Amino acid sequence: MAFTEQGVAMLSSILNSKIAIEVNIRIIRVFTKMREYALTHKEILLQLFKLEREVKGNSKDIENIFAVLKELIEKDAKPAPRNKIGFKHYD
Repeated sequence: MAFTEQGVAMLSSILNSKIAIEVNIRIIRVFTKMREYALTHKEILLQLFKLEREVKGNSKDIENIFAVLKELIEKDAKPAPRNKIGFKHYD
């Protein structure tokens, strides 16, 4: 059987033993923590959903940025032609 938070509160008003009251207080605290936990995660999920909608439109721009970065890396990887230093012999 499962009780709602209100059901536990009603039960604690009927029971008068110390143990029953302590258990009901603990159960109500658990309900409160669970509600806080659920609301916190709900807000995070909503923010992630908003972020996902914003990022979907930017995916092509991000691909272009990576393509340009790859080109720059490849250019840096290839050594530029160097002028020889030292004695030059002209005929």
